[in-house]
Amino acid sequence: VQLVESGGGSVQPGGSLRLSCEVTGYTMRFNCLGWFRQVPGKQREGVAAIDSNGAKKYADSLKGRFTISKDISKSTLFLQMNNLEPEDTARYYCAAPMSGICHTLSESDFDFWGQGTQVTVSS
Repeated sequence: VQLVESGGGSVQPGGSLRLSCEVTGYTMRFNCLGWFRQVPGKQREGVAAIDSNGAKKYADSLKGRFTISKDISKSTLFLQMNNLEPEDTARYYCAAPMSGICHTLSESDFDFWGQGTQVTVSS
């Protein structure tokens, strides 16, 4: 399984970014995929996940600002992030569970990880 993130960058508060994750060696159609983020010195935090049926989970703290989606034909997972806040500054990771099932947004439920892409929100 290979997960490669892209789309990170620097943006001002209130701005938007769309992250992408190219997925290989993992059948997106039948399996769960998720997004996490991590700030140095803190535990990795679950952001969102999408299962094989398209059902989505989100971290409560996001208040509807983030949207997870996938394009199976392009083997790509997306994370649309709107109205970004300085507190969203983190390295964002794409992840997949070996089980293929979205149990929770806990880091321990996911086994495969990308290298991450940095998002910085600052004025």
